[in-house]
Amino acid sequence: MQGEWTGELVGPDVWETCRGLIPAGSVFAFLAEHRERLFPASMFADMYPSANGRPSMPPQVLAATVVLQSLHGLSDYETVQVLRCDLRWKAACGLGLYDTAFDDSLLTYFRRRLSRSGDPVRLFTTLKDVIAATGVLKGRMRRALDSTVLDDAVATQDTVTQLIAAIRRVVRDVPGAAQVVAEHCTAHDYDDPGKPRIAWNDEAARATLVDALVTDALLVLGHLPEAELGPKAADSVGLLALVAGQDVEPAEGSDGRDGRWRIARGTVPDRTVSTVDPEARHIHKNRTRHQEGFRAHVAFEPEVGLFTAVELTAGFGPDNHEAAVAEHLLAGEETGLTVLGDTAYGTGQLRRTLTATGHTPVIKPAPPQQAVPGGLTAEDFTIDTAAGTVTCPAGHTRALGRPQATGNRQAQFKALCRDCPLRARCTKSKTGRVFSVHADWDLLKAARDQARSDPAWQAEYRRWRPPVERAIAWLVAAGNRRVPYRGVITNNTWLHHRAAALNLRRLVNLGLHHNHGTWALTATT
Repeated sequence: MQGEWTGELVGPDVWETCRGLIPAGSVFAFLAEHRERLFPASMFADMYPSANGRPSMPPQVLAATVVLQSLHGLSDYETVQVLRCDLRWKAACGLGLYDTAFDDSLLTYFRRRLSRSGDPVRLFTTLKDVIAATGVLKGRMRRALDSTVLDDAVATQDTVTQLIAAIRRVVRDVPGAAQVVAEHCTAHDYDDPGKPRIAWNDEAARATLVDALVTDALLVLGHLPEAELGPKAADSVGLLALVAGQDVEPAEGSDGRDGRWRIARGTVPDRTVSTVDPEARHIHKNRTRHQEGFRAHVAFEPEVGLFTAVELTAGFGPDNHEAAVAEHLLAGEETGLTVLGDTAYGTGQLRRTLTATGHTPVIKPAPPQQAVPGGLTAEDFTIDTAAGTVTCPAGHTRALGRPQATGNRQAQFKALCRDCPLRARCTKSKTGRVFSVHADWDLLKAARDQARSDPAWQAEYRRWRPPVERAIAWLVAAGNRRVPYRGVITNNTWLHHRAAALNLRRLVNLGLHHNHGTWALTATT
């Protein structure tokens, strides 16, 4: 049942007796003064539907604690320790001087109740309501978009470790699996969570081990008793099937049926990097920066400095691309926004969507790619999509074919490239150039032309795009480059808490206060 605030403190009231020691104009002082108003008990009533049981810690105290925890990037244990010993935290959360706070497991239970509720990001939503009440965003019609990669909270596992861990998980979760492993599996002692003892610098020994582990995994999958599995057991079996196939391929000269396997060359798209957190992914932020984890997306008001929306997603797949998530971040916004973004947001689909919904895209277009380093680009060709023709720099014209499944069209220059003096700068293909025209060529070409030649566009982008990079730096400061939990859902809630805490700090710096029944700011922006 939901606990209620009785006003009975353990020792003197820290806020009343030590007010002069709490930094004025800080988040601590604000929460001490307005905690009950910002997070009223009624806000959490749906999370405690039963009137039976032992009363919980008042949720408004836990909410204030979670905000401070998110702001300072502390673990549950560290949070409780500082709450016991730091006067600022005691004042902010309404504890008495001698109060020893609570067990850190209560924070876990509170987050679990939040995640299972109808509004798991209600702390962020509450701060959005406060922002709306102040009117600070009224007339602020710019939103800057960006994303960053957050490291996962678990160790990345190699192929051998994942196979062993996945088989051990099946043994633990699936009835009858232990007997199957004992009878059929010989590659490793699966009671031992560690790696097999082999000469790891011996390529032949590694190959033999991979053969044996993949064979063991397939034997387990093939000999499990036929029975209806619960969700946990089914997930374990599915994970074993995934890791047994994602990183391996038949050895040279084998089709896999003879039990000869090797670790696949290259990285498998959408690869699971750990059996501990199967939702973490291998992410390429750019050509030189590779990480394992999740992708955090933000929409930011650059003039005042507030997050208007955030979302954490897996790092792979078209639905998790920046341009796809951007539509969710801007949902519910009033029309007429100027939307700023880097090249990741420069797809034709997003540009069309923004224009159709009354927004103005100020998005940096991706430069045309060169088929040969230092050579010609697509803009060296003359493309007439209405007439359906492409003219190459050498003056040859070819018709565009029918649209493919992607909407792209191709012009075949193959034979004409044979004796062309520009061939070395145009294509590496032995058979000559096949020129592909993107389905949104005209739209993307117009965007590139505008970015090159429109001084107003350039001034807008250079002035208002960089602040979102500062916002990303705030987001990942204080050790928050690594997510603290496992899975997309839990870490998405954490990201919203982090953004809510940063918004509260910004509002407090602007002079947030309660005046005649509403929230207001004293600072001008």
